[in-house]
Amino acid sequence: MQINIIYVGNIKDKFLADAVAEYEKRLGAYCKVQNIELKESRVPENASDAQISAAIAEEGKRILEVLPKKSYKIALAVEGKELSSPDFAHQLDKAKDVSAGQISFVIGGAFGMAEEVKAACDFRLSVSKMTFTHRMMRFILLEQVYRAFNILSGGKYHK
Repeated sequence: MQINIIYVGNIKDKFLADAVAEYEKRLGAYCKVQNIELKESRVPENASDAQISAAIAEEGKRILEVLPKKSYKIALAVEGKELSSPDFAHQLDKAKDVSAGQISFVIGGAFGMAEEVKAACDFRLSVSKMTFTHRMMRFILLEQVYRAFNILSGGKYHK
């Protein structure tokens, strides 16, 4: 099983980088994790709507260039479907069966994700109605993926 995490922007905070590394290590028991980091588009401090739209489109092009075609693709999007942890585990279990064991998650940049990227994905997932930074989402996603695999294997992590 391979999990691809495609994300825009790097993690600058050590505590988040450490948390990401911890869950990537834990996931090693269940799958291989491949990180695909893409450069954030630069926008001025007080960017106009047009500048923000251009940045989202530019990042979207880069995401589509690296998005594995044969994987089951999940966009993390605020308008996506919210799932409980057990339901998310079952979604991943079904996804691995239709994708030859490869699932790709896409995390957009600070301003969001291009509609073309969302349309190219098989599923839109919302982890909460709350807003999180795109950098935090990588950690939150990895923890939930680990929890899902633990649920599927009958582990005790999920109580």
